Amino acid sequence: MAVISLSTAPAVVRHPGRLRSSLAITASGTVLALAVIAALFPRLLSHVDPLYADPAVSLHAPSTAHWAGTDLQGRDVYSRIIHGARYSLSIGLGATLLGLFAGLVLGILASTGPRWLDYTVGRAIDILAAFPEVLLALLFIALTGPGVPNLIVAIGIAGIPKYARLVRTQVLQTRQSGYVEQARTFGVTGVRSLLRHILPNALGSLPIIATIALGEAIVSSAGLSFLGLGPQPPAPEWGLMISESRDYLRHAWWLGVFPGAAVTTVVIAATALGRTLQARYERRSA
Repeated sequence: MAVISLSTAPAVVRHPGRLRSSLAITASGTVLALAVIAALFPRLLSHVDPLYADPAVSLHAPSTAHWAGTDLQGRDVYSRIIHGARYSLSIGLGATLLGLFAGLVLGILASTGPRWLDYTVGRAIDILAAFPEVLLALLFIALTGPGVPNLIVAIGIAGIPKYARLVRTQVLQTRQSGYVEQARTFGVTGVRSLLRHILPNALGSLPIIATIALGEAIVSSAGLSFLGLGPQPPAPEWGLMISESRDYLRHAWWLGVFPGAAVTTVVIAATALGRTLQARYERRSA
């Protein structure tokens, strides 16, 4: 007699897309967490003074004593990369927050104010957007001079248009939604409606866009520092370290490769995290 076994256990359905998404978030988050630790607590990852110079070990290749080698002054490259995370992340994060806040304010003013204000803000944003971000930052630094504060402001101003346009579009769309119209029928209008119903629903994607823009800001800061417009020597900033390695790459490849790898890894992690979160947000909103 044949025995038929019926299993009541549900079949396990695997979703490759979700698995890849989770792996991307985990890997990117881990890289960014290490970068934040390096920026806030560099001594946990390196006990060597990044400014200590020992000419006796000038241009030594990577070894157990110096994991990433030494530079022309005999400074430990690994330690300088770890301490340089503070410069790159602070500049990138400061510029991103500045552009985000200014774009948020301008976008709200344009979408909720009178028509003449919308027109004025829109033309100002169009003028800023007409310049490539790096060129606009270069123009600002040319007028104000190099340095970390000016670099943050320059990159932040260059990023304002994308935030302002996004906020304006999202707020206008949300104001026309059914639940906002229903709230108006109950007397919820003005600032109360803006803060309670419009902004929380209109700005859901803004942190995701800011995560992607963080990587762009770090690239811009490294590029401008490479040109000598950011932190000045002997600061252990990644872009400046790459700039200082230009004349020695043939004989000391590690001077540029390791700082460049640090920039690339952090930027890819920020971009991948932002893109993955953006894809999830779009699927939920669809």
